[in-house]
Amino acid sequence: MTNDMTKGSPIKLILSFMVPLLIGNIFQQFYNMADTIIVGRTISVEALAAVGATGSISFLIVGFVQGVTSGFAVITAQRFGAGSENGVRRSVATSIILGIAVTIVMTAISVLAARPLLEIMKTPSDIIDDSYNYIIVIFEGIAAAVFFNLFSSILRSLGDSKTPLVFLIIASIINIILDFVFILTFKMGVAGAGWATVIAQFISGILCFVYSLKKFPILRLTKHDWKFSWRFAWQHLAVGLPMAFQFSIPAIGTMVIQSALNSLGSTAVAAFTAGSKIDQFATQPLASLGVAVATYTAQNYGARELERIKKGVTGAAIIATVCGIVGGFVVITFAKPLVALFVGNGQNEVMSLSKEYLVLNGVFYVILGLLFVYRNALQGIGSSMIAFFGGVWELVMRSLVAFVLVSYLKFAAVCIASPVAWFGATIWLMIAYFIIINRIIKKANFAKINY
Repeated sequence: MTNDMTKGSPIKLILSFMVPLLIGNIFQQFYNMADTIIVGRTISVEALAAVGATGSISFLIVGFVQGVTSGFAVITAQRFGAGSENGVRRSVATSIILGIAVTIVMTAISVLAARPLLEIMKTPSDIIDDSYNYIIVIFEGIAAAVFFNLFSSILRSLGDSKTPLVFLIIASIINIILDFVFILTFKMGVAGAGWATVIAQFISGILCFVYSLKKFPILRLTKHDWKFSWRFAWQHLAVGLPMAFQFSIPAIGTMVIQSALNSLGSTAVAAFTAGSKIDQFATQPLASLGVAVATYTAQNYGARELERIKKGVTGAAIIATVCGIVGGFVVITFAKPLVALFVGNGQNEVMSLSKEYLVLNGVFYVILGLLFVYRNALQGIGSSMIAFFGGVWELVMRSLVAFVLVSYLKFAAVCIASPVAWFGATIWLMIAYFIIINRIIKKANFAKINY
C-alpha cells in the first residue's frame, strides 16, 4: 500500500519509513559483504585485496546508476504528494525509458573503461587480473542494478519501503548460496562472486517489478502514459543527473584515494577493504535516514506543506546525531573482532591498519549523518544542483588529502580523507538548505498575501 507522508507526525513517519529501508540496505550490504568475506576466507587475502581494489570503480559506476534512478523517483514522489495519479504513471513510464538509455550507455562505457581505470589507479600487479575478472562481471550486469534500483525507488516514492526489504532478504540469501556454489564448487574464483551478486540483484529486480504491477493499481501504465515528452523527461534528468553525479563525484575522490592506497601495497589495500566494508555496514542507518528524508521532503514539497519539511528535517537531524554516536561507538569498540570476520586471525598487520581506519572514521559519523540529512532534503525540494556542488566539494577535499598528506601520513591520510570531505560538504549543504527552505517559505507566504 502507498504511504502519504504529508499528514501525521514527521518524526514517526520518517522513522517508520527508515526502519524497513535500513533493514533492506543492511541486507543489500550483504551482497558485497558476502563476496568479500567468502573471497577473503576461502580464496586468499590477495583475492580479498583484488575485490577491494575495485571498490571505488564500482562506486563510480553503480553509484551513478543508484543516483540517477533515485533522482527519477523524486519526480514520482512529488507527483504522488500532489495527488496526481496521471502524473505518477507518466513519471514511471518516463523513468523506465530513461532507465533503458542509462543502462545501454553505462554498460558500454564501464566495460570499455574497466581495465584502463585499474591501471590508472596503480592496482598492484599481483592482484590486477583478479580485480579485472571481478569488476567486469559487475559492469556487464549493470542492467540488473538499474532494474532493481529503478523499481525499488518507485515503490519508495509511493511510501512503500517494506516491500523492497523482503526482496532484498531473499536476494541476499541467494547471493550467499551462489557465492559458495560458484567459488567452492565451480572454482570460478573472484568472477564467481561477481556473478552471484549480479544474479541475486536481477532476481530482486524481477520481484519488485511483478509486485508493483500486481499490488499498485496506480502503477498500471496505459498507452497514453508511454507518450514521450522531452520536456517531462528533462524534469527527471534535471534531478536524476545531478544526483547521479553527486554519487559519482565522491567516487572519483575515492578513486584518487584508492590510487594512493594502491601505492602502499596489497596489505594496505586488504586492510582498507575490510575496514571500508564494516564502515559501509555501520553507516547504513545514516544512509537509510537520508533516503527517508528525500521521500518525505519530496512528497511534502509536492503538497506545498513547507513548514512540515522544516519540522521533519530538524527531527531527522536529531535522529542522525543519535545514530552517528551509537554507530561510531560500536565500530570503535568492536573493531578487531569485526575485521577478523574478513581476514581471520593471524593477519596482525591487516587488523591493526583496519582498526586505525575504523577509529578515524567512526568518530565523525555524526557529521556524515547530517550530510545525508541535508543533502537529501535539498534533493527532495528539487535543489539538485546545490547538492551536486556539495559532491564537488567532497571531491576537492578528498583529492587534497590524497595529493598533499599521503606522502607524509601514509595509511592515516587515506583514513582521514573521507571525514575531511564530510565536514566540508556538510557545512556547505546546511547553509544552503536553510537559505533555500526559508526563501521558498517566504515566497509562498508572499503569494498567499497577494492572492
